[in-house]
Amino acid sequence: MVKIRTALPEDLNQLAVLFDAYRVFYEHTSDLTAAKDFLLERINKKESEIFVAEDENKVLTGFVQLYPLFSSTRMKRLWLLNDLYVNPAFRGQNISVQLIDRAKELVKETGASGLMLETAKTNIIGNNLYPRTGFIADNEHHYYFWNA
Repeated sequence: MVKIRTALPEDLNQLAVLFDAYRVFYEHTSDLTAAKDFLLERINKKESEIFVAEDENKVLTGFVQLYPLFSSTRMKRLWLLNDLYVNPAFRGQNISVQLIDRAKELVKETGASGLMLETAKTNIIGNNLYPRTGFIADNEHHYYFWNA
């Protein structure tokens, strides 16, 4: 059984390990120091909402990080579910669903219009999970990206 709660500054060491593993999953080089700095800046500047899954032994087993966006056409806030990760040792326990459910609660709490996310086409776990939790694949729009 896990508890889903808002990440606190004292979670930084455990959270950074999860975040670093998440980045490695997406084929980035491990950099625990930079991961810790990045997360600390997000927390201190209140630039994102981070929820963690904590087990009965106070071990963080997963996290979700959301960034606020705005929809001009809806004239409302929209949340970007940017990062979702569960330690492989704790998968299969519905933790990712609980984290997504908490993200949905945030949408309601803030009067936002919804959640959006993207994931790699090769992310089989995510591409099976998201439809099961109510997300609908957008086949009507093209997404473009420009690298600086």
